Amino acid sequence: MSASKSTKPPTNLDLNLAVAHGLRPDWFCRDRLGFEPDEWQARLLRSRSRQVIMNCGRQVGKSTVVAALALHTALYVPGGLILVIAPSQRQSRELFIKIHTFLQRLEPAEPLEEETKLSLMLANGSRVVTLPGDNPRTVRGYSAPALIIEDEGAFVADETYDALIPMLAATPDGRIVLMSTPFVAAGHFYTIWHNGSDEWERYEHPTTACTRVDPAWLAARKREDPLRFNREYLCEFGNPEDSLFTVEMLDRMVVSNFEPLCL
Repeated sequence: MSASKSTKPPTNLDLNLAVAHGLRPDWFCRDRLGFEPDEWQARLLRSRSRQVIMNCGRQVGKSTVVAALALHTALYVPGGLILVIAPSQRQSRELFIKIHTFLQRLEPAEPLEEETKLSLMLANGSRVVTLPGDNPRTVRGYSAPALIIEDEGAFVADETYDALIPMLAATPDGRIVLMSTPFVAAGHFYTIWHNGSDEWERYEHPTTACTRVDPAWLAARKREDPLRFNREYLCEFGNPEDSLFTVEMLDRMVVSNFEPLCL
């Protein structure tokens, strides 16, 4: 007759570590996900700001760190709703796959109540739901999210962003993270990055600052197309290619030091 497997009660060390992981998402990433955050990623994970905007170059790890943040929120905010928005359903699913990949690394495994290609629900009632950002009607109907992630926000419709913000009105702890490589000098992502209030916590990380990317490869991309290089890898907003005037030129045309016309 084989001996039955005994269940060992958690020790104080286990409980203390669980509490530490809840308070320090960067330690959670290192210890449970096998992901050692870069310094800027660790700062983002430790942040308690309700409004975060990330202007990042390609391949610096913005999707990875936000996927880890999404999973941490789902685990440590029972019943929390995490919404993942991107310009298209395919793009939002790519971020969802990263979240799911991190979930599969957990030991012991985290039980799931429900799982589809576009959403999952944990045993604690938390949900991760992916939605396309090309139609604002698809994001309506959700309320009081614990976390909203807008991926490639420079390419998400402004009307979709306008539909997201009211969801946070009824949740004092709800958070929103906008992240993107920059595009043209227009739209809500550009406006918030340059003109948003101080309530937005800003992170800028160009690809040239990422040690995992070969400098010689970047130099080749710069030779090929300097303007695209600045936008894709140096976090610089461009101008619409078909514009006769740049945004800077238009700004210089506007003056405010004139006498008002009195009738």
